[in-house]
Amino acid sequence: MEDHSHTPAGIRARLNGTSRFSYLRDYVYGGIDGAVTTFAIVAGVQGAGLPASIILILGAANIVADGFSMAAGNYSATKADLDDRKRIIKVEERHIRDHRRGELEELRQILEMRGLTGDTLQAATELIARDKEKWIGIMLTDEYGLTQEEPRPIRSALATFAAFLAAGSIPLLPFVLNLQQAFGISIAATGATFFLIGTAKSRWSLAKWWYSGAETLLIGSTAASVAYLIGTLFHP
Repeated sequence: MEDHSHTPAGIRARLNGTSRFSYLRDYVYGGIDGAVTTFAIVAGVQGAGLPASIILILGAANIVADGFSMAAGNYSATKADLDDRKRIIKVEERHIRDHRRGELEELRQILEMRGLTGDTLQAATELIARDKEKWIGIMLTDEYGLTQEEPRPIRSALATFAAFLAAGSIPLLPFVLNLQQAFGISIAATGATFFLIGTAKSRWSLAKWWYSGAETLLIGSTAASVAYLIGTLFHP
């Protein structure tokens, strides 16, 4: 995790600046699934002993159709989260209007759970209650467990689709370029893709880069191996 400034000016600029929404989950999700599903086609067709042209046809269809399907699914799920968030905000606005005393007590108890007591607790409750947006923001995080940032359905979908296209193209490249030992190169390139995705996401975790890379490689390799073994069942 990168350090940031702890000077008064640096802290003020960071807290008042526009927060950055993370699309890490969407990139990792789309990248791993793109590499897995496309290589599963490569491995399954290769295991069945079918020609490389089948790999290209099915692989290209998978990248476009499955990538779009994943992006659409992610959009719908993220949109549902956003709609639910908006619904909760409307509910809290109505509660503040119609049941202000009860909502003030909820706010007071939330701040008390955060460690405020006595006159400080009462003053903080009254101060926050003057700003309805901040008041509702605290209710969203502490009562409903939501994040402060609004979900962004379109951007999440585009991130998933882009990662799917990029990672899903890797297993097909050796066949597109008509390389010798294309399947072996595809195995190595796909394995490297899994490992790189894992090492990239370790930047946002406490896991060592090599452990995160090996974990992702194991997950992807297992899925690809299953596809290859199923393909061999249909080998003439």
